[in-house]
Amino acid sequence: MKKVLVVDDEPAIVTLLEYNLKQANFEVQSATNGTDALSMIESHHYDIVLLDLMLPGMSGEEVLKRVRMDRNDTPVIVLTAKDTEFDKVFGLEMGADDYVPKPFSPREVIARINAVLRRYEKSETSTDTTPTGKNAEVKVAGPFTIDHKQYKVSANGKNLKLTPKEFELMQYLVGHENQVLSRDQLLQGVWGFDYSGQSRMVDIQIAHLREKIEPDPKQPKYLKTVRGFGYEFSTGDDDAE
Repeated sequence: MKKVLVVDDEPAIVTLLEYNLKQANFEVQSATNGTDALSMIESHHYDIVLLDLMLPGMSGEEVLKRVRMDRNDTPVIVLTAKDTEFDKVFGLEMGADDYVPKPFSPREVIARINAVLRRYEKSETSTDTTPTGKNAEVKVAGPFTIDHKQYKVSANGKNLKLTPKEFELMQYLVGHENQVLSRDQLLQGVWGFDYSGQSRMVDIQIAHLREKIEPDPKQPKYLKTVRGFGYEFSTGDDDAE
C-alpha cells in the first residue's frame, strides 16, 4: 500500500483528501503546518507528498527547498491556490513533480498521484546497475562525469552543485547528446508529461544549467541553442550557437 502525506492547513481539504485517498487504497498521514511536515518527511518514508504552498509557520516553498537540499527525491505534488505561470514555474523549479491548482477534484489529484508514481517506478526499474552500457551508473561526456546512482555531476573533476531538476535535465541532455531537442521534448522527457504552454520553464532551467556547466554562459560551448528548434548538448569543438 502506497503511503501519502497530505500537508494543508485547511481541515476540510485534509478531510476530503484523506477520505478519497483511503478509498483509493492509499495509506494517509497529514500535517497542517510546514514545520511538522518537514519533520515527518525527514523521519518517515512516504511514496508521495501533497504539499500546499501557503502554510503557517514554514511555507510550502521552504519545505520543498529543504527537502530537495537534503537530496530527498520523494515525489511532491504542489497544491496551490496560486495559478499564475510564475507560481507554476517556481514550484517546478524548486523540485516539485507536478502541481494541482485549487479548487480541484479528488479524482484529479488521485490521477496526478498515479501518473507521478508510475513515472518514478518506471525510472527506478529502467536503471541499469551494470558498470557499462547505455544506462551505466557513471557516464562520461567530454569534461563531464554523470554519476546516476549518486545524483552527482562533475566537470574536470570538480563537483557541480545542481538542483535535482537540473541534474535530471543534464542527465537527459547527455543521454541525447548531439541531438536537437525541442522544448516540448524536454518537457516530456524531464518532467514526464505534457506541460503545454510552459516552454518558459525549459528556458529558465536551461539558463540555470548553463550558469553551472559553461565556462561562459553567454557564449555556450556545450548546451547550445538551435534557433527555431530547441537545444542541443554536444561536447564537440564547434562553438557556434
